[in-house]
Amino acid sequence: MAPLHVMALSGGKDSTALALRMAELGMPIDHYVITPTGDEPAAMIAHWRKVAELLGKPLTVASQGKSLAGEIKRQAMLPNHRARWCTRILKLDPYYTWMRAHSPCISYVGLRADEGDRVGMIFPEEAGVQVRFPMKEWGWTIQDVYAYLDQRGVTIPDRTDCNNCFWARLGELYVLWRDDRQSFDLGADLEDFVSEARGKPYTFRSPQRDAWPAGRRALGAEFARGRVPTRSLARMEKDKRREVGSCRACTL
Repeated sequence: MAPLHVMALSGGKDSTALALRMAELGMPIDHYVITPTGDEPAAMIAHWRKVAELLGKPLTVASQGKSLAGEIKRQAMLPNHRARWCTRILKLDPYYTWMRAHSPCISYVGLRADEGDRVGMIFPEEAGVQVRFPMKEWGWTIQDVYAYLDQRGVTIPDRTDCNNCFWARLGELYVLWRDDRQSFDLGADLEDFVSEARGKPYTFRSPQRDAWPAGRRALGAEFARGRVPTRSLARMEKDKRREVGSCRACTL
C-alpha cells in the first residue's frame, strides 16, 4: 500500500510556509491535519480558512472531541510551563492517533535548517510512519520563511496558540480583554473553577511576575479602571515575529 502524505498544519509561520511551498512545487499532500483546541483566536480560524483556500484543499480536523476548557474542567487543573498537558492532549496525541489510524504515512513537519539539533519535538518515527523535514532538506532558515511568506502575501496572526495560554503576555491579555471579552472572561471562569475545586488560588499567569495582578478577574478590573500596559503593548508591536515564549507545537 502506498503511504499517505500528511502534514501537521498548526498555522504558524513554518507549517504555513512549508504547506504553500510544497504545493507550489507540486509535492503531494493528501491531508493537511489541524488539531483545534476550541480556544483559538478568531484571526487564527480565519487564517486556517485562507490557507485552505490557497491550497485548494480542505483541512482535516483531528481533535478527538476535546477542548482546552473541557480538559481544564475534567482535570481541575490549569496547564503551566511545568505541566504542559495541553500540548500533549490537545495537539500531539490527536495527530499521533490520526497517523496511526492512517498508516502507512509520511508526515511532513515544518522544522528549519537553523533549528540546530532539534529532531522534531516528540513527533515519533514508528512502525508505518515516516517523518520528513523538507525545509531542513532545502536549507531554509527563518529568514527564508519570512521572505517566502512576504512573497506570497501571507500574514501570520499575532497569536497562533490559545487565547487562554499560560504563556500569553500582559499586552496580549489586554488586547484579549479589549477585543474579545468573552474569551477573556472564560479564562477568569476557568481560574475560578480550578481554584474552587482545589481549595486554593490558581491562575494562568504566574504570581509575582510583575506589579500587575495574576488573577484574570483582578487583571480585568485594572484594565476596566483605565490602566493600560503601554510598555507591554509597545514591546508586542516591536516583537511581532518573536521566536520564543510560545509553545512550539502551536507556532510550528
